[in-house]
Amino acid sequence: MGAPTLTPRPRDKTVRRVLVVDDHEIMRQGLTQLIDQEDDLRVCGEAEDIPEALAQIQKLSPDVAIIDISLKDGSGLELIKDIKVRWPELPVLVLSMHDETFYAERALRAGARGYVSKSEVSSKVVKGLRDILQGGLYVGDKIASKLLRGLVGGTPAKVSPVDRLSDREFEVFGLLGQGLQMREIAARMHLSLKTVEAHREHVKKKLNIESANQLLTYAVQWTQLERGG
Repeated sequence: MGAPTLTPRPRDKTVRRVLVVDDHEIMRQGLTQLIDQEDDLRVCGEAEDIPEALAQIQKLSPDVAIIDISLKDGSGLELIKDIKVRWPELPVLVLSMHDETFYAERALRAGARGYVSKSEVSSKVVKGLRDILQGGLYVGDKIASKLLRGLVGGTPAKVSPVDRLSDREFEVFGLLGQGLQMREIAARMHLSLKTVEAHREHVKKKLNIESANQLLTYAVQWTQLERGG
């Protein structure tokens, strides 16, 4: 009697499709190379701006999207909010050059399921994608510690006056705190100088600050405190 025939076991791994949204071609290429080397992940499409991202989601129906906060035609936060309304089941991982201290909470409130800084090692991008695909959240150690401190013992997190700022105003405020000039902020945010100056005026009013110099001092101090905390 011959040896029994072995039937190969079917693969139980499902390849999950990833949409990459970033306005830098080199970054998109790097992310594609990183993701495509994994057995369970595959980049199905790319986009460099908000309209293209929305069109690709509609066309490709990805399982997850990885989005940069700063896009060539606007804020990734606004894109995330739009996705949350139109495709509430699509998980979003934010990958940004911005320090997570400034933007992770905003991204999560907008509807993202995770946040990874571009300064982090590449393995965290893959882990972040897998975690949110499984229904979880993914953030770095710094922001996770901050969020947990607000939950331990039922103690609410301290509310800062800065929380009254809109996402756009907050971005201007954070970049001021990092020492950027107004023209640099306009270039970073892909906005006109006039628009950024208008945001700055709104920030001054909401924070009850009279002069641009006082705002700059406050922004720098707040930034240093947040990074230290």
